[in-house]
Amino acid sequence: MEEKRFVAFKKDEFRVRDYIKNSLGKGKISDVSIEYTPVGEKIKVFTSRPGLVIGRKGEKIDELTRILKKRFNLDNPHIEIVEITQPVLDAQLVADDIALLLERRGSLKFKVIAYRTLQQIMKAGALGTEIVLSGKLPSDRARTWRFTQGYLKKTGDTAKVVNRAQSQATTIAGVVGVKVAILRPEAELHDQIKIDEALRQKIKVTLEEMNQQEETEVKKKTDKKTVKKKAPKKVEEEKE
Repeated sequence: MEEKRFVAFKKDEFRVRDYIKNSLGKGKISDVSIEYTPVGEKIKVFTSRPGLVIGRKGEKIDELTRILKKRFNLDNPHIEIVEITQPVLDAQLVADDIALLLERRGSLKFKVIAYRTLQQIMKAGALGTEIVLSGKLPSDRARTWRFTQGYLKKTGDTAKVVNRAQSQATTIAGVVGVKVAILRPEAELHDQIKIDEALRQKIKVTLEEMNQQEETEVKKKTDKKTVKKKAPKKVEEEKE
C-alpha cells in the first residue's frame, strides 16, 4: 500500500511540473522543484525570463496559484521565481531553443542551428558540450546527427556532473528529438589537473630533490670504485 501511495504521489508531482512548464511556455522554464513545508508547498521555478513568467503585477503567478489549488488540490502553494543568469549553459533551455528554431526555420537548417549553438555554449565558458538530433533530417528516413565540442564525461561518477536535457520539435517532416549535454565551467572533475604556480613550484622542488639524490648516488658509486682499486695495491705491498 505504501508503494502505491508513493507512486501516486510522484505522479501528481510530475503532473504539477508538467502543467507549470506547458502553461508558462516552451523555452522559458528550465526546471520546477517542489518542497513540502508545514506552511504549504514551496514551488521553485527556474527561468531565464522572470518578467514574462511573473506578468504584470504578478498576474500570471496569481492565476497559476489559483489553478494549482483547484485542479491539483494543493493546500497553500507558494511560487518562487529563480532567475538563470546564463541560459546558454542550461541544457534544458538550450534544448528548447533548438526545438523552437527547428519549428520556425525548418529541419533543413539543422546543421546551422547546431553549430551556432555549439559556438555560443563554448564561448560562455563550457568545458564541453554535445547536441544529438534524431529524426527525419533531412531525408525521408530517420537519422541521428551528433555534434560535439570540448571535453565531456560519459561514464563514472563524474558523468553525473554533466547537465543533460531533452526536448522535441514538431516539424513538417515529423517529430525531431533534441538531446543536449553540457559540462559547465564550475564542474568539479576528480581527474582534472590544474597547472598553476603552486604546482609548478612543487615540480621544481621535486626535480631538485631528485637531482640531489642522483648526485649523491653517483658520488657513492665513485667512492666505492676508488676504494676497490686501491685495496689490492696495499695487499701487494704487505706481501713484499
